[in-house]
Amino acid sequence: MGKETLIAAMDKAISMVKNRSGSKELLLFHHNDTDGLTSGTILYTAFTRAGFQVQRFSLEKPYPQVLEKVFKNTGKIIVFTDFAGRIAPMIANLNRKKNLVLIIDHHPAERTEDETVYNLDGGLFGLKGDRDISASATCYLFATRLDTQNADLAHLGTLGAVGDGFFVDGKLSSVNRDCLMEAVRQGTMRIEKTEKRETYFITLNNTEYPARYVCNSLDTLGGVGYYQGGTDRGVEVCQKGFDTEKEQLVTRLNGIQKRIFDKELEDITSGGLHTTEHLQWFNVGERFHPMGVKMIGVFCTVIKNMDFLDHSKYLAGFQTVQNEIPGFGHIPFHSTKISMRVSDELTEKIRKGTIPGLSSFLPEATLKIGGFADACHGLSAATTVKIGQEEELISQIETVLETLHHTA
Repeated sequence: MGKETLIAAMDKAISMVKNRSGSKELLLFHHNDTDGLTSGTILYTAFTRAGFQVQRFSLEKPYPQVLEKVFKNTGKIIVFTDFAGRIAPMIANLNRKKNLVLIIDHHPAERTEDETVYNLDGGLFGLKGDRDISASATCYLFATRLDTQNADLAHLGTLGAVGDGFFVDGKLSSVNRDCLMEAVRQGTMRIEKTEKRETYFITLNNTEYPARYVCNSLDTLGGVGYYQGGTDRGVEVCQKGFDTEKEQLVTRLNGIQKRIFDKELEDITSGGLHTTEHLQWFNVGERFHPMGVKMIGVFCTVIKNMDFLDHSKYLAGFQTVQNEIPGFGHIPFHSTKISMRVSDELTEKIRKGTIPGLSSFLPEATLKIGGFADACHGLSAATTVKIGQEEELISQIETVLETLHHTA
């Protein structure tokens, strides 16, 4: 198990792609953060170079309502990246062998025996998706197996790992580091070392930027600007670097984020926070609009170590999902997204195995009330339920946690 077995599975999937007769139409769905935007750019570039007619869509999550519409298609290649690893069996059931499906992910995943659905998730091959391999690094591996000319995308394979913060002792490791060192060899990334950590720089269109600046900008474009064309601009940044228009857009979006976050922080500290035995939670409803629902997780990350919170409790925030997918159309979700984060204090306990990680209880609690669970990690996780089920989900989380404590 490991990188070599993942590559062998990729080679099998690629053989199916190359030997497939019929339409060269390909639908590509990717996440909207740095890891998702770099993954989408890598695959869009690689498949376009290979002669496919690629339609690209950025999703905040692979919602069931979206998948039902997607799998009305027949005879296409459909690719998901930076999500969907966990819902491969659902995808196989919806697809009913009508299309060739590839899932290129790094979140906790489930296998499917369906020969038309290839789940190329590193977690199924012994790699840790929150440490060894990002979605972008997985996509980079896939792209180079598709055609060696795609080796020039190593810097994007690295950038997604930086965006997700996958550092071990202050630096990238395992497959993520393989991508980094290839990019360094090509001159598209540079490392500055200190005693405790490494700092990375990336070259886009002959201009060098701090990698963290690019990641922050991509997260802003994809998250704050999700309903304002931000994901397309983010892919353009990955392809061509920044120009004045994109830098001004990032500045404007950052201003929107700061205004909304500052107001919400006021509301929470003046009575908007609810507590249970193991949780502290709040609901922003529509107040984060026009930002995408990724931003509830970003907000939780910003506040998770603030003094007004109880650092011994898990943190959760809810945000209403808009009934629209940019470029894809109206979807009647009527749903709310929960994002969960943990303080530094709980982070250490989860890593030591003394308390449950988020992925061990949030998906289970969500599914118990008919919600949707896909991409969850131990330290950060998100699912969706119907509007009005927020308190029921919190109660279910407490129930699952109680069970886990009794069996520990």
